[in-house]
Amino acid sequence: MTILQPEHEAAARQALASYLPATQKPTLSPIVAADDLALNQPGEALRQKLTEVSPSRFALIVARLLRRKTEADSWRRGLAGERLVGRELARLTRGGWRVLHSIPLPREVDIDHLLIGPGGVFCMNTKHHRDASIWVGDDAVKVNHGQARPYVRKARHEALRAGRAITRRCGFAVEVQPALVFVGAKRVDVVPTLQDVRVIRGREVAALGPLSGALKPEEVELIYTAARDRRTWVGA
Repeated sequence: MTILQPEHEAAARQALASYLPATQKPTLSPIVAADDLALNQPGEALRQKLTEVSPSRFALIVARLLRRKTEADSWRRGLAGERLVGRELARLTRGGWRVLHSIPLPREVDIDHLLIGPGGVFCMNTKHHRDASIWVGDDAVKVNHGQARPYVRKARHEALRAGRAITRRCGFAVEVQPALVFVGAKRVDVVPTLQDVRVIRGREVAALGPLSGALKPEEVELIYTAARDRRTWVGA
């Protein structure tokens, strides 16, 4: 089956799912430790990148004396943001939610967090902008009234890739909802016309906990099993 409009793929497969034989259930092969993404800590990809770009001790001292920012500063700030969101997401596991962090995609891209639970599947992109004023539009974001950044489009694209990969592995349609999580921001304003991307402040992640009705417990576990396998994301 070929679906010509990708944005309707999940809905089309969901509509056709009821026509499959009742006995047709996907089977997933066991996961070896090397492929188990459940072992990843929040910010795992950034931590590895930080190791690569961190300046020498001498270079760091010089940068501090001259009050210059280094490339590592940006990665370190991002790592702090993902760790904070990771702690907030961990609180939801008591309510039947499952969480994965730093899921690697092809072309050196990763999904910061994937939340799977009774309320559905959320692909979460974390941005750390301390004390900043954030404006979120239909396709872009501005930080302190600066240049537009493609955060919204990126969130949509990553969620679409995630949905395709998990759907392919599970054998049934899995809709993945994009979410932008802003950490440390002083203010976040969202245009009312933005409906398909959820915008969350870091400490408000817990508000997702009460969501329900989207997935049954067995579906949550099946999707989680598929998503935690590194092989699921090859070619995503």
